[in-house]
Amino acid sequence: MQTLLDVILPVFLVIGFGYVSVWRGLFPVAGVDGVLRFAQSFAVPCLLFQAIANLDLSASFNAGLLISFYTGAAICFTLGMIGARVLFKREWEDCVAIGFCCLFSNSVLLGLPISERAYGPEGLTGNYMIIALHSPFCYGLGITVMEVVRSRGQSGLALVGSIGNAMFHNPLVIGILAGFAVNLTNFPIPGVVDDALSLIVRAALPAALFALGGVLIQYKPEGDFKAIAMVCCIALMVHPALVWIIGTSLSVPPDLFRSGVLTAAMAPGFNAYIFANIYGRGKRVAASSALVATGLSILTVWLWLAVLG
Repeated sequence: MQTLLDVILPVFLVIGFGYVSVWRGLFPVAGVDGVLRFAQSFAVPCLLFQAIANLDLSASFNAGLLISFYTGAAICFTLGMIGARVLFKREWEDCVAIGFCCLFSNSVLLGLPISERAYGPEGLTGNYMIIALHSPFCYGLGITVMEVVRSRGQSGLALVGSIGNAMFHNPLVIGILAGFAVNLTNFPIPGVVDDALSLIVRAALPAALFALGGVLIQYKPEGDFKAIAMVCCIALMVHPALVWIIGTSLSVPPDLFRSGVLTAAMAPGFNAYIFANIYGRGKRVAASSALVATGLSILTVWLWLAVLG
């Protein structure tokens, strides 16, 4: 339990600084919007670019691990989207944003440090396999479904055009694709450029978390408690349970199996709010779910660690 507090509490403190700063008038709402734009459009894309550009893609990926994790993620996305529509009568655009909250686990900010503390640096191979495809898969699925929903009635060609336009104008997707391009071509990044990227990257997560705390002032969870509870249940319990079931059936090796289940058990990351903010839909549910689920994960991750042994 102390290990989880050591990892999760600093995250809460940064979010809390943003919340209190705006609440007490120490930081303007307009300033939070600027920090959010910096994180969303520059810092986080740089982080994704640098991480993927430097990732060892030559390592052999385990198909069973990836199938179990991403099949579970896609099922949870569908459950969240349909649940928001059937149970809460939300508009389809909101349903996609809420489904994205159930899809995107916080694989980096929480998943990596918790897995490292639990199983050591040598036990992170499975985490890196998942992270390499995490953003491309989740944003690709989320953006595609959102554009399909937004483009109801358009011709097939127009629909493909709107999806492509959304994908290739999204800074996060651009950062991901650029990272893969550099990695696969072995293009050397000049040292001075890499150092500059590192400076921006170091600001990415703190800025994103601070901005999340600031926006919580604007999006109170009133009226969305049931939707937030659904997201927390799917993200923290259903996803890891699905990875457990599918991974067992596919005989995923024990070390990779642990990485898959534990990563799936992470709370929705800040990317859930970024996605909602890009489209201006479901922002209150996304912001509150990220905060509430991160708090609940202190208990649920402890449970999954105990079960995994």
